[in-house]
Amino acid sequence: MLDMGQYEYIRTAYRVYGKKIREIARDTGHSRNTVRRVLKGKVPEYKVRFRQAYPVLGKYREVIDEWLSGDIESPVKQRHTARRVYNRLVEERGFTGSESNVRRYVREAKFRIGLSGREAFIPLDPECAREAEVDWGGALAIIGGKRMVVRLFCMRSRYSGKDFIQAYPCERQEAFFDGHIQAFSYFGGVFRKIVYDNLKAAVLKVLKGKGRIEQDNFIRFRSYYTFDAIFCNPAKGNEKGGVEGLVGFARRNYLVPLPEVDAIEELNEMLLKRCMARGSHKISGRTKTIDELFDEEKTRLYPLPFDPYPNIKILSSRVSHYSTVTIDHNRYSVPAQYVGCKVDVELALSAVSILYGGRRIAYHKRSYGKDKWILDPFHYLELLEEKPGAFDNARPIRQWRVHWPDELERLLDRFMNVHGDSRGIREFITILMLYKGHEEDEVNKVVKQGLDIGLSDAASIRTLLACGEDSSVCHKELVPAEMPFRLRDVDVICTDAALYNQLIPGVGVSNGS
Repeated sequence: MLDMGQYEYIRTAYRVYGKKIREIARDTGHSRNTVRRVLKGKVPEYKVRFRQAYPVLGKYREVIDEWLSGDIESPVKQRHTARRVYNRLVEERGFTGSESNVRRYVREAKFRIGLSGREAFIPLDPECAREAEVDWGGALAIIGGKRMVVRLFCMRSRYSGKDFIQAYPCERQEAFFDGHIQAFSYFGGVFRKIVYDNLKAAVLKVLKGKGRIEQDNFIRFRSYYTFDAIFCNPAKGNEKGGVEGLVGFARRNYLVPLPEVDAIEELNEMLLKRCMARGSHKISGRTKTIDELFDEEKTRLYPLPFDPYPNIKILSSRVSHYSTVTIDHNRYSVPAQYVGCKVDVELALSAVSILYGGRRIAYHKRSYGKDKWILDPFHYLELLEEKPGAFDNARPIRQWRVHWPDELERLLDRFMNVHGDSRGIREFITILMLYKGHEEDEVNKVVKQGLDIGLSDAASIRTLLACGEDSSVCHKELVPAEMPFRLRDVDVICTDAALYNQLIPGVGVSNGS
């Protein structure tokens, strides 16, 4: 293409310096026809070719079209790229042309076939208080000193852009429902419609078109709050693009740098504060802030039910010979006397309650790991009294032993040295049972006192505990001034043991000789 510098040179060389057309053409590299057009005052311009020629690629175009047409039935992430087309042409067809020509042709062919991947969108103007969007996302956080993955439950109003984010250890249905319950409380009401992916917590089966078979528990949940569920087409997360963007926004803005907290509850308090602080932000294209729009919206939401949804799953199970109930691949203990019994389980988001005959017999913090043993040592202490030889290897004791104070180890050693292994372990188990009915610090204190004064049996330690704050009187000499009044004037006469001989037939009373 002729630029303006060359245009000027041609006209100046001819008009001012009298150079010939052939000479100018040789100097500039342009044809004599081009030089003549410039001398006539015309500015040569680039003309777009509406039909691109592919002289080298010509015979390969049908092959490329065939490959790309086959991609229509293939997964989106497993379709031909221009680079893959080029490599196949070289490897399979002996193609010797350039990759740039292949890329240009593939781009045009994809548009023609309908594989361009570009989709047009319609600008929306959401109705106030009508719809919200829900999605899950993942993020890293440091909780209790450990780096771990948390799942972010995100709900966003389509009208105001008001967002709600909470972290959970999993995406199970109990967490899914709890996220809604907390979000509805945060928004102060319920949206008429909520848009979802086809997530398993809500959808049992995806049917053709918009048809869905929903999970029974999800139907019960949304009926309780009286909202309608709208499910996106498969692989069309952009149909709820607002909350899709919120997941990435939260990771970049709410969780950078990685938050360091003691518990997930602390992380959720931090997330809630940051969601609320974003209310002063004005979304692009809006004339009002998020909070100003939400002030219009919150009065039009459905009111909350009088009581929140009882987010508990009821299960049935049978107690194994290890005195445990298996739930979600984890074992939870119950008292040993219930081995073989059928029990009911109330499975909440953070707790597991085990009931027999309508009465709760065990309560545990819920674990979201796999193949974990969540054991209460008090469920096994009576059994260990009968089988003291299993004490050292008993899993509940080994789990507890990691955390108990050094004084208990010293007390166990003393009991075993004085009474022998079996009797010493039984005496020690009696001490461990004290932790069930008393404060841990209180028992630790009397154990230390017992060690200091040389006690070597469980009864003495229990006596110290019974004395409470006045435990010092339990091992102090009683002087007359501290005796009760009714005992101070009592004379105690020492009995002559020889007098008992008269109770033996044929033995006379000894005179002491």
